[in-house]
Amino acid sequence: MRFLVDANLSPRVATTLSSEGFKSIHVGDVGLLTAADQAILDYAVANELVIISAGTDFGELLAISRGAVRPSAVLLRSADRLTPEQQAALPAANLPAVADDLGTGAISDNRAWPSADTFTTHTGG
Repeated sequence: MRFLVDANLSPRVATTLSSEGFKSIHVGDVGLLTAADQAILDYAVANELVIISAGTDFGELLAISRGAVRPSAVLLRSADRLTPEQQAALPAANLPAVADDLGTGAISDNRAWPSADTFTTHTGG
């Protein structure tokens, strides 16, 4: 599983995740720093990437897309309260628990912020 970190998170989130064994790139690394959300979504689909974002836009886009189950998204709520390294630590600690769901199309978010052991997963089923 590979990840695309959205522009609303620091490139250090992607770097930190990669150093912890989660292949990750930042939208800025692929020329999408100022791209529209739909372009980022399309890129993630084409490259089989899971989006990591601090916003809810991708969840909303996926929810209104008829039959869309890709890409999966990890939503980091209240990410502005944490350093980039802490932002990366939260999904790193939880991705193994939600990997199966993310592999089949899901939106996972941490609603009990900043608990490092709580994710809510909504599958595209």
